[in-house]
Amino acid sequence: MTTMDTSKMIKAYCLKTKEKEVPMQDAVVSKTVKGGYIAKGHDGKGNKMTAILSEAKALQAIADGVAKKDF
Repeated sequence: MTTMDTSKMIKAYCLKTKEKEVPMQDAVVSKTVKGGYIAKGHDGKGNKMTAILSEAKALQAIADGVAKKDF
């Protein structure tokens, strides 16, 4: 497992562990039916996570290489 710069990673709330601002690993950004952006990934411990993003944050995460594009 490689160590990444977590400052650029998408951060989300983990419902299972109740932690805030958890860096999302293996994030995949996709568009919702209404045209919004959503990131799906995990916290590194096997817990799935999702986060709703603005267009600017979604495109910045893809540009930074911390998320993959799925649209």
